[in-house]
Amino acid sequence: MRTYSEFSKLETLDDRFDYLALSASVGEATFGYDRWLNQSFYRSREWREVRNYVIIRDDGNDMGVFGLPIAGAPHIHHMNPITLEDIENETANLLDPEFLICVSKRTHNAIHFGDHSLLPHIPVDRVAGDTRLW
Repeated sequence: MRTYSEFSKLETLDDRFDYLALSASVGEATFGYDRWLNQSFYRSREWREVRNYVIIRDDGNDMGVFGLPIAGAPHIHHMNPITLEDIENETANLLDPEFLICVSKRTHNAIHFGDHSLLPHIPVDRVAGDTRLW
């Protein structure tokens, strides 16, 4: 079970990505005909409240990394993919911030379907006399 407490101890973007990566296939069935259930969940008041809490906790930064702000609307990623059973039984996996992280759309897609090449890059600190290209 992936947790925010464990995740937040990881220092590099690559380590954080490796912790979250799911390696799913595009078009892989998740909820199938029951997709309306998870869509209903994502419109609930409880979800909106915990979503706002996670965005504030992570300061709107991608994977909670300071200095990596998300441009546009942040996605709240379930570190442990939710299932139909989670929704039907209202498990802690749904709304507990310990199992959620703020990510950009690009990072979210990389977690589910991509690799490190899709991750954002932290800007390089420049110093006087530095002539290296990024």
